[in-house]
Amino acid sequence: MRILQVSTDKDRLDIELIHRFLSEEAYWSRGIPREVVERAIEGSLCFGGYLDGRQVAFARVVTDGATFGYLADVFVVPEHRGRGHSRTLMAAVIAHPKLQGLRRFTLATLDAHGLYASFGFATPARPETLMEKFDPDIYAKAPSGP
Repeated sequence: MRILQVSTDKDRLDIELIHRFLSEEAYWSRGIPREVVERAIEGSLCFGGYLDGRQVAFARVVTDGATFGYLADVFVVPEHRGRGHSRTLMAAVIAHPKLQGLRRFTLATLDAHGLYASFGFATPARPETLMEKFDPDIYAKAPSGP
């Protein structure tokens, strides 16, 4: 079995692949404009997963590098799932030096609780203290702005 190589080099990212997956396949970002994906990548610590130099996985963390991190847009393309690549990708995320010592590291998922629990994520200890402003239809109704 080939081992996924993980890199944080943004120059290696296949923006077309990332945008296509996020806009067409991901339940959380369907219809997301490419320029929004590009801005998200620019403002995040990104992890590309590669097999034979070709990107097959992605994750990004929005962080201040000191107190807080938000894990987002984690995926492995369908034809490479079931081979442990998500675990390899997550191990690289969790081990990254800029993500050590964070007071809070969060994420949202509908279907990968087991994966994230194996890396120490859990339901919020005090959910009553958390709030959000959530608009799941934002990409369907609003043009992206600066």
